Amino acid sequence: MNLQVILSNFALILFVAMVLTGVIWFLDIFYFARQRRLAADTALVAFDHRNATLAADGIKTDNASRHAIEAALLRQPTWIEYSGSFFPVIALVFVLRSFLYEPFKIPSSSMVPTLVIGDLILVNKFTYGVRLPILNKKIIEVGDPQRGDVMVFKYPKDLAQDYIKRVIGVPGDKITYENKRLTVNDKPVQYTSMDDYLEDDSLEYHQQFTENLPDSSHRILNSKNKRALDLGSVDNFPHREACVYSYEKFTCIVPEGNYFMMGDNRDNSADSRYWGFVPNKNIVGKAFFVWMNLGNWKRIGGIH
Repeated sequence: MNLQVILSNFALILFVAMVLTGVIWFLDIFYFARQRRLAADTALVAFDHRNATLAADGIKTDNASRHAIEAALLRQPTWIEYSGSFFPVIALVFVLRSFLYEPFKIPSSSMVPTLVIGDLILVNKFTYGVRLPILNKKIIEVGDPQRGDVMVFKYPKDLAQDYIKRVIGVPGDKITYENKRLTVNDKPVQYTSMDDYLEDDSLEYHQQFTENLPDSSHRILNSKNKRALDLGSVDNFPHREACVYSYEKFTCIVPEGNYFMMGDNRDNSADSRYWGFVPNKNIVGKAFFVWMNLGNWKRIGGIH
């Protein structure tokens, strides 16, 4: 595992930090604290014996020093004190991110108009099953991705990268894309024209439609000056034999245990059309909420 992968895997960093601080916290409770108590008791016995001797000789003793000696010997070293303070916080964050909700930031325009650059989103980690952190292995079945879901997953060509796209095809589906229109299982998807969309970053107008998949409706964008498919960008991906490409059309049958993903900004999205299917083992979770966008507070809300 190279340094770039390690640095990009925040869950791994959190896990290592949790283990290190947890071990120190555990050792302090069951070993270091007892050693400090033993040292303090030994020092206090010696202190009390000396004071008794002085008192017998008629010399006044200072009992306040006894408390200072005890406090000094029982005090945690700085490195143990900080580890004990950080451990519960790190453990809580690790559990929340691994099994409940994880935050992400949208870095590109491939999901416009649903998600824009700068959106800070929350991803539900248990909707599609409970997975072991770091290994991302499913251990409890809960549910499966559905057509229309906005899903975060590990990019099949580089597992260090997290991608976000919309689920268009589930296992067994026949997906056809021709003239910028989808057909799912030989049933044409219905489109409703909307007002053109002005993209803030490029200041370009795009054709906007409501796309009515069998299970959901959402908005998509098309660019008038771009083709439906760039054959030169199609990779030789796993299960490539399940797809048939032509100049303006392709048809794919989604293999078992895989999903076909597309961006809502159809002509500005590198997705399953080009790099292939997303296997179940790559799934991170379902995006469901925009919790902040520093450039536009009106963006806060649910994801559809």
